[in-house]
Amino acid sequence: MRHREREWAALLRAANAGEAAAYERLLRELAPALRALARGAVARAGGVVDAEDIVQETLIALHLKRHTWIETEPLGPWIRAIARHKLIDALRRRGRHAHVPLEDVLDTLPAEDAAPAYPRRDLARHIGRLPPRQRDVMQAIALDGHSIRETAGRLAMTEGAVRVALHRAVAALAAIMQKATP
Repeated sequence: MRHREREWAALLRAANAGEAAAYERLLRELAPALRALARGAVARAGGVVDAEDIVQETLIALHLKRHTWIETEPLGPWIRAIARHKLIDALRRRGRHAHVPLEDVLDTLPAEDAAPAYPRRDLARHIGRLPPRQRDVMQAIALDGHSIRETAGRLAMTEGAVRVALHRAVAALAAIMQKATP
């Protein structure tokens, strides 16, 4: 992932400036790198969570927090920190403790976590404005902490359909919240 970070940083800068094509390209290029990162982390953690869930949750977090990235700072550590936090969250939901080697996080220890972009209550309020299927998927994953697999089972959907609904919900929610923010 590190060899592409400068290019991705340029794409994120453009996306944050409003260029939708740059954002789409960034997500397309980040997904395989995040997938490889998540698979390795899941394997080291004993394979008790789904790597694809980690990828999707990381992409959601990147979308919701992309404006918190400090453009003068490297992009890679910021992305890896978010992915690591999503892995730890998934392991906690499974009742396992994450073991993250200190060497893997040394470059991110001094940084403090940014405050959430939107308070949970605002997120919950805006989720209510989504179409029913998207709302159900977003509620289950983003607010209730269920995995894609669990959500698919609860809503009688395929995992692929849940991912599509989640992707659409994130895009719709971002538009809704952006309009709501002065």
